[in-house]
Amino acid sequence: MSSGGLSMMELKPAYDVQDTSSSRRIQHELWPLDEIDLEKAKYPCCLVWTPLPVVSWLAPFIGHVGICREDGAIFDFFGSNFVNVNDFAFGAVARYLQLDREQCCFPLNLAGHTCKHGYRHAEYGTAITWDDALQSCTRHFEHKSYNLFTCNCHSFVANCLNRLCYGGSMGWNMINVAALVLFKGQWVDNWSILRAFMPFTVVLCLGIFTVGWPFLIGLLSISLLLICWFLLGTYFFKNLLEC
Repeated sequence: MSSGGLSMMELKPAYDVQDTSSSRRIQHELWPLDEIDLEKAKYPCCLVWTPLPVVSWLAPFIGHVGICREDGAIFDFFGSNFVNVNDFAFGAVARYLQLDREQCCFPLNLAGHTCKHGYRHAEYGTAITWDDALQSCTRHFEHKSYNLFTCNCHSFVANCLNRLCYGGSMGWNMINVAALVLFKGQWVDNWSILRAFMPFTVVLCLGIFTVGWPFLIGLLSISLLLICWFLLGTYFFKNLLEC
């Protein structure tokens, strides 16, 4: 065998190692994010939440949620075949939670998955950047019918997180998205806290004053029914809430 051929065979493994190293380096070079700007309502790579009219008055743990692009623009599934961009429905952001892009899987190819769900992730729909995942999810939901009980804003955010394989998980759904914001989200300011709980408090006091304790029992029953619906639909009858 000629020395030229031998040299090529020797160089190929070295090139493969260099190419793999280059791919990994590209995968982990993320654009620096701007600071969260509360005044301009810019929340880079954040989940954002605001109370819903009427619904949050009866069950304050339920609200409207969105996910933000790397430049801070908000995406939220607001109605059938429609995803809002940078115009958050139902008012200003009340709570937010910034997510870590280092916990996402951005595969350049099938061999580039950093998560354990390689083939499943590829079949579901992968992304090479955070914004790419949001754009793919937006195109998907532009053909979906909105329903508060089966296909809503939480479904949209969960779909985005599954495309990102955030935290190494593809099990994001309405329940754990809501829980993530509820237990880890930060309040924007004191007025946001009042906006979330004051209507509920007023309705509760008026109901007890005019109807009595049966109103409280009825209100708790409604909350319990909603929780049971989403729990059963998410974990036991999965086809019911697939979106």
